[in-house]
Amino acid sequence: MSAVLATLNLGIESTGPWTDVGRSGIDKRPVAHRVTARTWGLEGDLIANPKVHGGPNKAVYAFAREDAVFWERELAREIRPGNFGENFSTLGLDITGAEVGEQWVVGDAVFEVIRARKPCRVFAGFWDVPDLIKRFIAHGAPGAYLRVLKEGDVGAGDRIEVIRRPGHGVTIGLMLKALTTERHLLPRFLDAPEMLPKHHEKARQWLAAQQPTESATR
Repeated sequence: MSAVLATLNLGIESTGPWTDVGRSGIDKRPVAHRVTARTWGLEGDLIANPKVHGGPNKAVYAFAREDAVFWERELAREIRPGNFGENFSTLGLDITGAEVGEQWVVGDAVFEVIRARKPCRVFAGFWDVPDLIKRFIAHGAPGAYLRVLKEGDVGAGDRIEVIRRPGHGVTIGLMLKALTTERHLLPRFLDAPEMLPKHHEKARQWLAAQQPTESATR
């Protein structure tokens, strides 16, 4: 089965006590028209809090519909495309196994897998599942944030072609574990030159913290 963009989803305004700035764009809905992917995000997508969402390193969020099936069974309810806050709902693509630095062609645009999604209280509040953060991390299929390497139009039904896979093995699934429950994996970040500098720094700080102090070795 070829990988495909099942739906393209844009945010609409949501409000609730769980929002950080009084409103949120986490509720994304499928659109039928084609959309231009810019370096800062998708045209028409609502970014309510640009301090933590959107921008070059979180331009697009992709989540596999295959991974949504787990949550529909887990919560015994329908989870529509866009309900994870994702812009791209994909089919036939192993996003958890995608490597940092992997590149995809979708429509006329080129994207780079850059980081795993860490769930937040806004996500838990939107779903009204208080322990969602813990459960989402434990399941380990977080979806991926993408950079836009080449701007262009994208739309539902577009084929997704993986045109580069670095081969270092630092996957989205590994990245989530390293940032949350398995910190000993942080040094693996240094195997991925495409990773953001701040994540390389996390790896170096962890390694430095493991070195015995001068007083401890006397």
